[in-house]
Amino acid sequence: MAEKEMWYETLHAGFGQYFAVDKVLYREKTGHQDLVIFENAALGRVMALDGVVQTTERDEFIYHEMMTHVPLLAQGAAKRVLIIGGGDGAMLREVSRHKSVEHITMVEIDAGVVTFCKQYLPNHSAGAYDDPRFSLVIDDGVNYVRHCQDKFDVIISDCTDPIGPGESLFTSEFYEGCRRCLNEDGIFVAQNGVCFLQQDEAVNSHRKLSHYFGDVSFYQAAIPTYYGGIMTFAWASNNPALRQLDKATLQARFDAANLNCRYYNPAIHTGSFALPQYLLNALAN
Repeated sequence: MAEKEMWYETLHAGFGQYFAVDKVLYREKTGHQDLVIFENAALGRVMALDGVVQTTERDEFIYHEMMTHVPLLAQGAAKRVLIIGGGDGAMLREVSRHKSVEHITMVEIDAGVVTFCKQYLPNHSAGAYDDPRFSLVIDDGVNYVRHCQDKFDVIISDCTDPIGPGESLFTSEFYEGCRRCLNEDGIFVAQNGVCFLQQDEAVNSHRKLSHYFGDVSFYQAAIPTYYGGIMTFAWASNNPALRQLDKATLQARFDAANLNCRYYNPAIHTGSFALPQYLLNALAN
């Protein structure tokens, strides 16, 4: 019996994780990128780009529920939501579960990503691309928020790590544009890496966001295939009260939204803003 191919993540030098490849579904290797989707018995379909795991069917719900329901339930009355990136459709899937949201805009730099993920990761979007409230804009996220005339209640930056194309979504210019596009009680959240291994990323984001928002912090969740401990999500608004809602208020909103989640609940929400001391120390320096 032939040995299975093994795929090794290369995000960190000197250590990492590996996956058995049961079946390669798609591979595109060019001078610019190495994109692969393969099946793994433990995790389902796995998508990796340039040696870094982007998403897996098994645990994607943790990431997408936390990036969606934390800001939406904290804001409490979001009508217009902007997603930057998110071409796999899972963030759209979670936002669309909020029936009180009236319009969802997604800005994706590459139309091919949407088509590709509909074909190879259909469970991520689960039909959400057909939601009549949804509109897709093919544009660079920085350019979109620089020129956009619309206002949003929640902006979710579903970015890759700040390497290559994703780097622009960690710049002051992008954060300034997002602030301009937010309503007064709006909330901005963004993927910010595994802070134990990518601490500088969190420190830099905190410093830049603090130029444009009065209340900047992080919340966290442990996502198994994002190796190295807790993943941090940047949080920015101009209303500190939105980050400090009590569990009873969140529970009432959660019940009214009639969400059936696999990870998120109001207790997780309030606890997720408790950060490890090493990160608090780094942010204070």
